[in-house]
This record gives sequence, C-alpha cells and structure tokens, in this order.
Amino acid sequence: MATPKKVIKKSFQYGNHTLTIQTGEIARQATAAVLVSMDDTVVLVTVVAKKDDLPSRDFFPLTVHYQERSYAVGKVPGGYFKREGKPSEKETLTSRLIDRPIRPLFPEGFINEVQVIATVLSMNPEVNSDIPALIGASAAVALSGLPFQGPLGAARVGYANGQYLLNPTLSELENSELDMVVAGTEKAVIMVESEARELPEDVMLGAVVFAQKEMQVVIQKIKEMVSEAATPPITWQTAEVNQALQTQVKQLSEAEITKAYQVSDKMEREETLRTLREKTIKQILAENSGKTEKELTQLEQQVDSIFSHLESQIVRGRVLQGQPRIDGRDTKTVRPIQVRTSVLPRAHGSALFTRGETQAIVIATLGTERDAQVIDALEGERRDSFMLHYNFPPYSVGETGIVGSPKRREIGHGNLAKRAISALLPSAQEFPYVIRVVSEITESNGSSSMATVCGTSLALMDAGIPLRAPVAGIAMGLVKEEQGYAILTDILGDEDFLGDMDFKVAGTQKGITALQMDIKIDGITESIMGEALTQAREGRLHILNIMSQDLKEARHEMSAYAPRILNIRIPSEKIKDLIGKGGMTIRALTEETGTVIDISDDGEVRVAAADIKACEEAKRRIEQLTADILVGQVYEGPVVKLMDFGAIVAISPGRQGLVHISQIAKERVKQVSDYLSEGQTVKVKVIEIDRQGKIRLSMKELLAEEQPSQQQE
Repeated sequence: MATPKKVIKKSFQYGNHTLTIQTGEIARQATAAVLVSMDDTVVLVTVVAKKDDLPSRDFFPLTVHYQERSYAVGKVPGGYFKREGKPSEKETLTSRLIDRPIRPLFPEGFINEVQVIATVLSMNPEVNSDIPALIGASAAVALSGLPFQGPLGAARVGYANGQYLLNPTLSELENSELDMVVAGTEKAVIMVESEARELPEDVMLGAVVFAQKEMQVVIQKIKEMVSEAATPPITWQTAEVNQALQTQVKQLSEAEITKAYQVSDKMEREETLRTLREKTIKQILAENSGKTEKELTQLEQQVDSIFSHLESQIVRGRVLQGQPRIDGRDTKTVRPIQVRTSVLPRAHGSALFTRGETQAIVIATLGTERDAQVIDALEGERRDSFMLHYNFPPYSVGETGIVGSPKRREIGHGNLAKRAISALLPSAQEFPYVIRVVSEITESNGSSSMATVCGTSLALMDAGIPLRAPVAGIAMGLVKEEQGYAILTDILGDEDFLGDMDFKVAGTQKGITALQMDIKIDGITESIMGEALTQAREGRLHILNIMSQDLKEARHEMSAYAPRILNIRIPSEKIKDLIGKGGMTIRALTEETGTVIDISDDGEVRVAAADIKACEEAKRRIEQLTADILVGQVYEGPVVKLMDFGAIVAISPGRQGLVHISQIAKERVKQVSDYLSEGQTVKVKVIEIDRQGKIRLSMKELLAEEQPSQQQE
C-alpha cells in the first residue's frame, strides 16, 4: 500500500479562471505528483527521480512527456487499435515547452535521472492545457525534494485593443494580436514563446513584464505547498574538483584552445580542438599509467570535463573583454548573407538562403483544398492549409546519423518558423491554395530555424504567394558574468552552446511576428531583454534589406507547374445537380476535363488543374450544369435514347428532357427512328417543366418559328 501523504490544496483566481493545485491524493508512489485544474481542464503531473546517479554519466538525463487522452473530451480514439498512438505535434511541442524552462533550474553537476509526465485527464476546449501542465511540472518538481532552483510560474498573454490579457481563452485569442507563453522564477524570466501580428518591441517587452508580474501568485502558492509538505531534500553532491589536474590541463592546452577559437572555419576549428583534446588526454593518461583501468577511465572523464570548461571560460572571457568573436566579428555584426531564388526548376517556389556557415534550401508547394492536413485534436477536428516542415539531416554538420521520422527539435524549429510566417499569409479568399513549405538544412552553424524563416519568406514570394510583407529572423546570444554581460547578434553554434541565452526574433520591418527565448542561467532582467530586442531589430532590418535585393515582393506569375484554381459560386440547392446520382456527374466532369473539383456546403466550388484552359472548360460546364432550365429557352444537345413515344435529349450535363413523338416534326410521325438517331445533336425548346421537375421539349415549335423567317427572306 502506498505511504499516505498529506493532502494539500491551493485554489486562487488566475486571470478569469480559477486555478487549483492539489497534491497528496493521486499517484502517491511517484516522487511527487500534483493535479492542476483550470476551469475543467485537468492535468496530472508526476515526477520520478532516481536516488542514485551514475558517476560515468556526463549529462543530466531529464525527460519530459506531455500526453493527451481522448477520454478528456469524451471521445473514442480513431484508428484500428482505438487507443492513443505516437505523440501528436502538439504533444511534442508542449513537452518541449515544459522541458525548456525547467532544465536550467537544476544545478550543474546534478546527474540523477528525472522523468516528468503530464497527462491531460479533462479538457475544456476553451482552456489550453499547456499552462496548467507547465505549472504542474513546476509544482511537482518543487515538491519532490530535488535540487531545483524554482519554483516556476507560467502564464499566457494576449493583446487586444491596447490591453494585455492574462490567460485568454481560445475564443479570445482569435481576436488577439499576440499569443505568448512566459515562464519565470520570482526574480527573472526563463523562457518566452510567442507569435504576434507585427507588434513593436516595446509591446512585446511589456507583455513579458506583465506575465512576470502576474505569475507571482502561482510561485507563492507553490512555495506555500512546499513549506506545508516539508519534503526532505534528496541528498547529492558534485564531484570534487581536482585543482592540480585542472592546473595541468590549463597549462597543456589553454594557449592552443585560445588560438583554435580564432579559426573562423567551423570544420577546421572542430578538428583542431578534437586533436588537441585527444592529445591532452593521452599525455595525462600516459603520466598516470600505473593506475587501474577504472581509475584511468575516471581520470579521462575528468580531463574531458575540465577541457570543456576551459573552452567555455576562454570563449566567454574574450567576449566580455571586448575582443573579436570566434569568426572575427564584433557583437552586432551579422555574418555575410547570400540569397538566391528560383533555384529548383520544377518547384512552385524555392530559395537558397546562406548566412555564414548556415544554409537552408526552402521549397514551397501549392496544393488544392483536399491537400490540407486534417488534425484530430482534443479541441476538435480542423484542417490546416499551411504546413511548414523542417529537416535537419546529419550531413548538415558533417556527421553520419540515423535518418528517419522528425525528432522533437525538428518539429519545434519548424513550428517556430511557421508561427513567424503565418500572420503574413493571405486569407483563403485572397489566395485559395493549400501551402506546404519544406526547409532542408544543408549546412548548420547557428540558428538554422531563423535561416528557415528567411528562406520560407523568399520561397513563398517566389511561388507568387502575396505575403503582406517579407519576414526575416535572427538569433541573439548572451554572455553574462558578475563583471558584466554582452549581447551577441547572429550567434554561431559554439556561442549558443557556450553562452547563456538563445533568443530568436522574427518579424517584418513593421514589427515582431515570433519570439522564442531560452535561458541557461537563472533568468535575465527586463533591461537586458529590452537591449536584446533593440539589437535584434537592427539585425533583422539588415537581413530584410539584403533579401529585398533579390526579391522585393511576390512574383506576379506563378510557376507553370503550379495548379491553377478558379472559384465559382453556385446556389447550394444546385450542389446535388453538380454531384449527380452516386457522384456520377462530378466524377465524369473531373475525368473528362482533367481537373480537381472541391465543393463546399455553402456552394463555393473550386476548380484546380495545371492547365488554366482545363479549369475554364470545367467552369463552363459547371455553370451550364447548374444553370436554371427556363421555359421557352432553346438548347442544343445529343439524343440519348429513342423510345416508341419519343426521344430523350440531354440539354445540359446531367439534365435531360423528353421530346414527345408529337413534338418532333410538323407532320405526323409514325416511327421516331425515321427522324432521329442516338447520338444525333438536335436543337430543342423547353415547353414545360412539371412539378416533379420533368422537362418537356419540342423540335416542332422551333421549326414553326424558323418557317416565317424563311418566308420573309
């Protein structure tokens, strides 16, 4: 039986919602567990930590899993097995959203395995479960006794009518110019994730400050729970630093490491550092050859760790001293940029974007409505007409590796680029195409996600998609020590790895469309963030200027290989005529014209084909098919069938009428076949449409009308 735990419950107002955090009743065998409720959205978050670490481990094995259950909205899962399958894109993105602010708050050197699992048990479609899940993770880790420098608070911020909204509902977000998630501690911001509609820097910064202030109530309530629970801390200790070994590694390699970090070429620099690392380890192991194999293994790990720490000190120290960065730039200079569009002859739109040693080839493909992605989310099924997929193959960093389904990082980077572009896309009425963009990262040395944003903007315009404005993105870095800090524009991979911040900003000349910030230290202040935003704007405008030299706006003509779409509006009651019995009419129409036809319930018809002439022919036939048949109107069509009492004539696609034997000729007709044959094209006049919609036709009346005119001649 599980050991009884004290039940602690805190309820408070958070925006327009009541937030409840409870622990002690559910999942009592976990290291810690909390149940978080926000207006019928309920998330169970558990934390399990192994008490023993592995001395040979050189990383912190934290895993976060956010998972949604269909029963949360009273649904049975689709598919053959009728149970939840692999994680959806939202589950993957939310797992990353929880991981990113929690990870940096564990101390360096803590290597016990920790697993966080957040399970959505109930879902109010109006209340997103990501904020309750993040708050629950913060509370559970704080209650676990782990060495956690939290707790964290989290909030979603909207912006409408000049006012910030705390934790807006899904409906409120539809009219909001901003959707931002902020996580932070009592003193500083740790993470920001947002998309916006070209908002200025001061509004974005104000949203972060607003969230930081409002989330303090969450932090205080979690602190109260921790105090009441009185959970004993997990005992752990960092490995003792061998000062003599540290001095030896420094003497052997400091000068050479400093020299290596002045080599601008990434591959050359990495090879130099790898050789130097191996040489240092080999020399120290040779001097200690009398030790056991286990002792030598531990010694090798220590040397490797000291070498890495020395690398960090050297790079960070040079930046703070105002010396040139690794590739010789100052803190504000953007790497050289090359842009080229229309690089692939058969693609609908393409662009090659190169910034330093980071490169992306981005391809845009246009499709019809049936190409939209169907997303079966807890909130309900929806169709996504804009897809952006980011691929990061191992060759982009000169490595071999497994090639397969996208990993969490690829999904996250693709989603960030998508949010940066989405606000600038034309509406479905303006541009009735489904759009898919694929970014292939062909080289990587820092901020390939922002290269994807720039390349996507160019590829879309190259495809003739009328973006409201071009979009560019840039990644900012930070080095912060007690003696000061430095903000870096357009960071390299090494500067990201060895620095304290990865701050990505995307937007237009007018304002910001997406912002993502991850901090590796215990947070940054408002003033540092404001300075980073200002510096990022300068870099973004510089990149936009270079992009405009190749392509300023969307091309006026689409690719010859892109589908053409014509829109037709028909009365909704005519849809059945267009579809025909068993879909026979629409199927014949698509096959004969070579087009793709999509019909909406409101009568909106979209005709697509690679050849505009095929679209126009299909449109003509649809208009003919759905036009009202009027008494007195003359039609021309083939004889479909002969009968003893008359003939059936097709007067429009799917519409037929009867020419009675008495209406074929002026004289008396004894046998229909004497005058007509199947397949013969004849002119007929509509003389009656009865209540059942049956159409009576006449050839005789046309003959009578023609005779007087002939006599006049």
